[in-house]
Amino acid sequence: MTSISLRTRGARRSRGGARGRYWAALVAAVSLATACAAPAALPPPLAGDYSGYSLPDGAQILPPVSSAPLPPPDPNSCGALSSLRPDPTVRPETAPPGSALAAIRARGRLIVGTDQNTNLFSFRDPKTGTLQGFDIDLAREIARDLFGDPSKVEFRLLTSAGRFDALENNDVDLVIHATSITCERAARVGFSTVYFEAYQRLLVPEGSGISSPADLAGKRVCTFIDTTSLATIQRVAPTATIVGVPDWDDCLTTLQLGQADAASTDNSILAGLAAQDPNLEIVGPNLELEPYGIVANKNNDDLVRFVNGTLERLRTDGTWTRLYDRWLSLLGPATGPPAPSYRD
Repeated sequence: MTSISLRTRGARRSRGGARGRYWAALVAAVSLATACAAPAALPPPLAGDYSGYSLPDGAQILPPVSSAPLPPPDPNSCGALSSLRPDPTVRPETAPPGSALAAIRARGRLIVGTDQNTNLFSFRDPKTGTLQGFDIDLAREIARDLFGDPSKVEFRLLTSAGRFDALENNDVDLVIHATSITCERAARVGFSTVYFEAYQRLLVPEGSGISSPADLAGKRVCTFIDTTSLATIQRVAPTATIVGVPDWDDCLTTLQLGQADAASTDNSILAGLAAQDPNLEIVGPNLELEPYGIVANKNNDDLVRFVNGTLERLRTDGTWTRLYDRWLSLLGPATGPPAPSYRD
């Protein structure tokens, strides 16, 4: 606020002083009103059908389902969690012409599909502008084993919906993007051994009163459009409305704006959202096990074996634990990497 003083002159002290004091008071009142005016009224709280409110670009509203979807097949039941055994004789320098490893070596760099919106796994550091995270470091470790240089990796940003197409079109060599191994996916692409195990849970504002799937009845739940988490929520909370979004950061925004009551996906991804807003908390029981694998073209067995060799090294030389401690310690102390399973 600003205070105003006016000088009076001796010759005009009687009338001029009074007039000056009047104008001073008036100006002061205007200044006070301007500086201390009440803020504009806040918009009314979101309620009811929400469909009239602006949601993130690409968001979809999925109404409650009439019948809950069946649980997906256990990936163990179809052998999806068993990968190809590492072969120390499979090397880029001795790879046969036409193989994936030979093409990568001739190119001089590894091309990896990922995204930039999954905090803790693959995100763009706001200070440096570079991609960072657990998955990014995994890609660099594979490049280290391929070329002796972890920097020889090119990252290409993909949508979740387009990641498998990119592999089938050989636009990328690998996809490293917190991808859960399922029977359906394993029929289409080649997976490495499991490199991380997550569990689906709930993320809610503190004091929301939501502590389990039973509390989601009639609520709005944000999740990723192309994810295994969506069907799980429809199964455990069929009367919930789904806000399907194209990026995980969009779930953070919808929670902060009150456009969703909860978000649900892997606890590892939820921890990355909660790290950006201390008013959010992870609650509820583990809903589904989500085993992550590195993904390759279905026909590139030599590359899958090589990747599994790198993962074996990370497990045994302590690199996996160091990466966990660097990026994922929010989830609690590391219990060690998942044990590999091989089918040959």
